[in-house]
Amino acid sequence: MTVAARTLTDQEQRERRAWFRARWERGVAFNRLCRIRVTRWEPDGVEIVLPYAETLSAHEEIFHGGVISALIDTAGAGAVIAGHDFANGSRLSTVSMSVQYLAPARGPEAVAYGRCVRRGRRVHFADVDVMTGGRICARGQVVVTISGERPGVGDPIEPLDEE
Repeated sequence: MTVAARTLTDQEQRERRAWFRARWERGVAFNRLCRIRVTRWEPDGVEIVLPYAETLSAHEEIFHGGVISALIDTAGAGAVIAGHDFANGSRLSTVSMSVQYLAPARGPEAVAYGRCVRRGRRVHFADVDVMTGGRICARGQVVVTISGERPGVGDPIEPLDEE
């Protein structure tokens, strides 16, 4: 029986949300490589922090636009899954995304604030603001689908290596 065919308890829902939060930081190789940190993970929104690194730059001390776009995708999808009803599945895929760059994204970190603005049965919409130096540098909209079951949900996630 698939999870989508049964009702999950409140505890099972909380456990899945916690598992996905850990996965966002430690289970997604790209997020680990970028040193992304989840500082807020609630049903009403998420906060994702990306520390500046020269390897993520376009120009000295400025994040590459593609990295900011990836941060928007990560925060938008996170905002959806952080408040998702897992009785409706757990396999998440981005369908589309739009990004508006408003100012150069200068370090030392970029902070993305994502919130799910519309939930459907399978298609969900999120808005994301990215701030650097206390001002908005980019905005984005992310559309994701969630259907079916993601393999490995609930499997242990390795801790981050200490540097």
